[in-house]
Amino acid sequence: MFGWLEQLADGLVYQVFKLDANDHLAEALHFFIYDSIKIILLLILVIFFMGLVNSFFPVERVKNYLTSHNLFGFEYLFASLFGVVTPFCSCSSVPLFIGFVRGGISLGVTFTFLITSPLVNEVAIGLFIGLFGIKTTLIYVSTGILLGTISGFILQKLKLESLLTPWVQDLMKEDRNLDNHFLPVKISFSKRLKSIFKEALIIIKGVLPFVIIGIAMGSFMHGYIPEGFFETYLQKDNWFAVPIATLLAVPMYSNASGMLPVLQVLVSKGVPLGTAIAFMMGVVGLSLPEAMLLKKVMSFKLIAIFFSVVSICIIISGYLFNIFL
Repeated sequence: MFGWLEQLADGLVYQVFKLDANDHLAEALHFFIYDSIKIILLLILVIFFMGLVNSFFPVERVKNYLTSHNLFGFEYLFASLFGVVTPFCSCSSVPLFIGFVRGGISLGVTFTFLITSPLVNEVAIGLFIGLFGIKTTLIYVSTGILLGTISGFILQKLKLESLLTPWVQDLMKEDRNLDNHFLPVKISFSKRLKSIFKEALIIIKGVLPFVIIGIAMGSFMHGYIPEGFFETYLQKDNWFAVPIATLLAVPMYSNASGMLPVLQVLVSKGVPLGTAIAFMMGVVGLSLPEAMLLKKVMSFKLIAIFFSVVSICIIISGYLFNIFL
């Protein structure tokens, strides 16, 4: 499907820029041109398609449904699935976290959404399919959903409400029965398309810098880091590789779209897929910028517990990926 793009990258690198095929710069530039166009095209297609879906499936409706129905324990799974269809990074999920808690949704269910939303969303799924195929994508999505569901369930059982900041606890004490239910409004399809297009542009503008940075990092790694470099430290036989990759990821920050080009290069350089995915999950789902934002709504102790539970789940997922893939 992207054969024309390969020819375009070849033409630009070897004919227009006249670089030698064995040159490190040529390899890096070829990777950057090819992956930039490929991922941006996938990005536009997926975001616009999911805009159509989300226009008929608004956030407020799900929030009200989770608040007003007894779901017999399945609310964690529903919150995780809701996280999949919302294209938020870990930092932009925090305002929704506050809205969920204030709306009466349990802390565990809210954590489930906070974990899954940046980790697995329609943008990441579309790009993942393009880069790794349907089988790997299905396993990744299933793992992400289970990770969010199980983490949220564990965090709920720990009864951590007292570790929320006084500001959030004050919000929770306010009247939760305000009439904020979803009211269906008839909107013409042409108006919906205009709204979807505007929202898609906003999302693309927000995601694009991370994508370009991720592709640039991937290009440098692809062109200049020698084969076998990562295998030395993150090989499958090293049982500490997955925890090391997860811990190394925490100081970094990006979204799933920006990390996928890096993930692609790590795998091509010999890093086992499970270890590489654990690294990506750590960058996307756990980051220092996210911790700073969460400080507004959580105590340091709660942030530490949250990061620890999610880290353990990510590490387990990484090991399982390495075993079965």
